[in-house]
Amino acid sequence: MLSQSVQDYLKTIYKLQENGLVSTTRIAKELNISGASVTGMLKRLAAMKLVDYNSYKGVKLTDDGIKIALEILRHHRLLELYLKDSLGFSLAQVHDEACRLEHYVSEEFVEKIDALMGRPEFSPLGNPIPTKDGYIPPSDLQSLIAIELNKLAVIKRLSDDDHEMIAYFEQMGLVPNVKIKVLDRAPFNGPVTVEYNGARQIIGSDIAKNIFADTDILENR
Repeated sequence: MLSQSVQDYLKTIYKLQENGLVSTTRIAKELNISGASVTGMLKRLAAMKLVDYNSYKGVKLTDDGIKIALEILRHHRLLELYLKDSLGFSLAQVHDEACRLEHYVSEEFVEKIDALMGRPEFSPLGNPIPTKDGYIPPSDLQSLIAIELNKLAVIKRLSDDDHEMIAYFEQMGLVPNVKIKVLDRAPFNGPVTVEYNGARQIIGSDIAKNIFADTDILENR
């Protein structure tokens, strides 16, 4: 069984490598540890054939590394849903709690949660749950700083990077499956005016870029 530290690295690299090779600096910032510690672990992971690592170019997961990362994400996101829907945890609590639990649950436990929850496709934050075979569907969602103005959309996913931000989303009712329109975006990363639940609100661009919506819906739904 891989250590918790190794699992955390693989999950972090998977998350960051969407746009290509991941630098040591980015990993260190994400995990809040020193660059020297990251370098040491990446060399270890390379020896385990879980990453392809070049100190000058960066790192990416191998096929084996991706397989393990998706397994950890499956644990994490199913646990988030179980914590939210069955145990009554708030959205702001489920991410950190699932991070603590994901390393210790058995495959049998995870499979029972999956069956109990009806084979769900998404976590309560809207992140896709990898299947047992490691399949995760592609996504074409856009953040609120990118979608077309005045077009009806549905919130589908929230970033899980900051639990305080998730608490804000929950407090403001900016949660998955809520219909929303972006009415205006001020220039130079200024505030964003949105309309949802029958009211208008002004939110910061840092908030808007962490809310992802689907505009491929009918206006009269």
